[in-house]
Amino acid sequence: MKTFTATPADIEKKWILIDAEGVVLGRLATIVANRLRGKHKPSFTPHMDMGDNVIVINAEKVQMTGRKRTDKQYFWHTNHPGGIKSRSAAQILEGAHPERVVVKAVERMISRNRLGKQQMTHLRVYAGTEHPHAAQNPEVLDVKSMNPKNSRSA
Repeated sequence: MKTFTATPADIEKKWILIDAEGVVLGRLATIVANRLRGKHKPSFTPHMDMGDNVIVINAEKVQMTGRKRTDKQYFWHTNHPGGIKSRSAAQILEGAHPERVVVKAVERMISRNRLGKQQMTHLRVYAGTEHPHAAQNPEVLDVKSMNPKNSRSA
């Protein structure tokens, strides 16, 4: 028996809608990363982009355990001497682009190569409940009901 290897003709992509309200960030990111890679499919092939298109709504209402909301820092450098800067997760979630916290969490769980960049283009994250992908008829994936540890009250 030969090992199955998917070809581009075998790949079938779905649209998945995930509501992030009250969901723990790390658990949400692992589920989204697995869906983007296609590891949930029995025909998973590591070198092919097999994953689904994922839409995440209510990214501004994502939860964090412990003191991560205040203590977790996101760093960047301005490329000037002494130019390291940082913001806490709370500052980003309360700022103009709260969806970047979810994007960064998923991005760090995807491989850092050409395939990973291609897979990240299939992720759409929105801060509110509105999204322009209704025409694709996305399937709703209820992350909260998968495991009681996935959700957390404020």
